[in-house]
Amino acid sequence: MLNHIMIGSNDIERSKKFYNAVLGVLGAGEPFVNVSATGHTRLFYMHDGSTFSVSEPINDAPATVANGSTIGFKCNSLEQVKELHDVAIAHGGTSIEDPPGPRENTMGTMNLCYFTDPDGHKICGIHRA
Repeated sequence: MLNHIMIGSNDIERSKKFYNAVLGVLGAGEPFVNVSATGHTRLFYMHDGSTFSVSEPINDAPATVANGSTIGFKCNSLEQVKELHDVAIAHGGTSIEDPPGPRENTMGTMNLCYFTDPDGHKICGIHRA
């Protein structure tokens, strides 16, 4: 259903270092880097048919986070959920909500972690057990 997700960053090099490490846990390689004619840099991480992008805002206003939004990355195991979280924290992310681990809900058991990236975007690692 989704083709891509793009978020903004106020420090594209910091975001590149962060997401290279975090998305590397999931098997994504280096991003395709695009610099537009206006000089704005965008990073495109392509993996398993999906694209996650980070961009300097093209309107030159500061990047802000969307209140109430969460970006979820599919993980292959509880161990990968924990690794995703730990790598994110080691690279400037902030742990939020409960510690990584299983959660019961109406959809069954899910292994989850939540953190924010250095720009404040809320990220989730998820493995459906």
